[in-house]
Amino acid sequence: MSKRGYAASKKLLTGLIGAPIAHSASPAMHERAAEALGLRGHYQLIEVAGADAAGLRMMLEGVRRLGFAGVNVTYPYKEAVVPLLDELAPGAASMGAVNTVVVRDGRLTGHNTDTTGFARAVAPLLAPAGNAVAVIGAGGVGKAIAFALASLKVSDIRIFDSEPARAAALVSLLAPRGGARIAASVEDALGGATGLVNGTPVGMLPNRGMPVTADLLHEKLWVADAVYSPLITPLLAAAQAKDARIMTGRELAIYQAADAFELFTGLAPSTEVMGEAFDEVMAARSSAYHAA
Repeated sequence: MSKRGYAASKKLLTGLIGAPIAHSASPAMHERAAEALGLRGHYQLIEVAGADAAGLRMMLEGVRRLGFAGVNVTYPYKEAVVPLLDELAPGAASMGAVNTVVVRDGRLTGHNTDTTGFARAVAPLLAPAGNAVAVIGAGGVGKAIAFALASLKVSDIRIFDSEPARAAALVSLLAPRGGARIAASVEDALGGATGLVNGTPVGMLPNRGMPVTADLLHEKLWVADAVYSPLITPLLAAAQAKDARIMTGRELAIYQAADAFELFTGLAPSTEVMGEAFDEVMAARSSAYHAA
């Protein structure tokens, strides 16, 4: 929709499908961004655990009919929604994962702003040459991360997943871009690596696990985590203890949200405003957690 169209309507309905999502900072980010642009935005959390294809189809049909400009999609449905959409943007089609569904003229189009958001976030960590990055997890987020790294010309991407078939499928998808291989183990993925990215939910509250053991971390490694609840995950805390450079899930959360907002509205939101909203949510959550 054009800027004039949204300015005239002053209303913007968007949301998020996934489970669990009560912790999400997306409502605050999207609603604050809308307010800054003079819109009355509402971002609806649509939390349904264990939905099958029929259940997802029903939710998407509601999104199509109820006036949504679009919805985000998160764990565990980023891949499951793909065959239920009317069309896919080229990037989403290449990886078979969607985190943003745009509604236009009654049609649902899938995009992946995890890829564009992570590319924006991680670029400052990459060296001009010689990058070897271990990606843990080959699900929806792991796919987006791996495609983002490939778009940034990382020539050595090692994919490890607890389900080897998923890692093999992702490496196959990346084959036209070159430089990705299956890692037989976490140790294999990290051997000689310059970077590590956690693309799994491990470490997201209430889980306090780590996708790799602390002894594999060192000061010459940069470590990024897609999880942002908590902001400093057990993995990032262990990396800091080894004097490794870290990247929290903050930047990915903000940039993917900004790119999704622009797809929903045609308007570029302020990442500064979105960042302030994100920080307020995280500060309130931290206070509540420590008070409990």
